[in-house]
Amino acid sequence: MAQLESWMHWLVEFMRANQEWAVPIVFLVAFCECIAFLSWLVPATVFFTAFGAVAGASGLNLVPLSLAATAGAGIGFWLSYWAGRVLGPRVGDFWPLNKNPQLLERGHAFFEKWGFASILIGHFFGPMRAVIAIVAGIVNMPFVPFQIANWLASAAWAFSLLYGAGRITEMMTR
Repeated sequence: MAQLESWMHWLVEFMRANQEWAVPIVFLVAFCECIAFLSWLVPATVFFTAFGAVAGASGLNLVPLSLAATAGAGIGFWLSYWAGRVLGPRVGDFWPLNKNPQLLERGHAFFEKWGFASILIGHFFGPMRAVIAIVAGIVNMPFVPFQIANWLASAAWAFSLLYGAGRITEMMTR
C-alpha cells in the first residue's frame, strides 16, 4: 500500500508540473477505475480527491478535468456492461472475480435490491463500482436505462471528487 501511495503522490506531482497531461491522465485513471477487471488496481477516489485539491490550489480549470473523468468513468462502465452481456455468468471465471466470487454475488444481490439505482449508487462505493456494471450486463439490464444511469452517475462521481475537492481547496487558499 505504501508503494501505491508513493506512486499516486508522484503522479499528482507530475501532473502539477506537466499540466498539459492532466486531462488525458484523469481520463485514463477514471477509465481504469471503472473497468471491472482493473478497478482493484487503481485507487481513483484517493487520486481524484488529492489531484482536485492540487488543481484547485494551482488554479487549473476544474471543468475539463471533471469532464475527462466523467468520460473515462462512463466508457469504463460501458465496457464492463458489455463484458457482462457478452460473457454472462462466465465472467466469474476470470481474474479477479475467480479469486473473489463473493464480490460478484454481492454485486448481483445489490443489483436485485436496487435495480436502476444500483448503477447510480455503485459509482460511489469501491467494491460495488468494480462489479455493478458487469452485473447489469449479465442480467441483461436494458441498454438505454443502463446508459442513462451510467452517465448520470459518472458525471456526479467525477464532479463531486475533482471539482468538489478543487473548489474547496480553492476557497480555503483565498
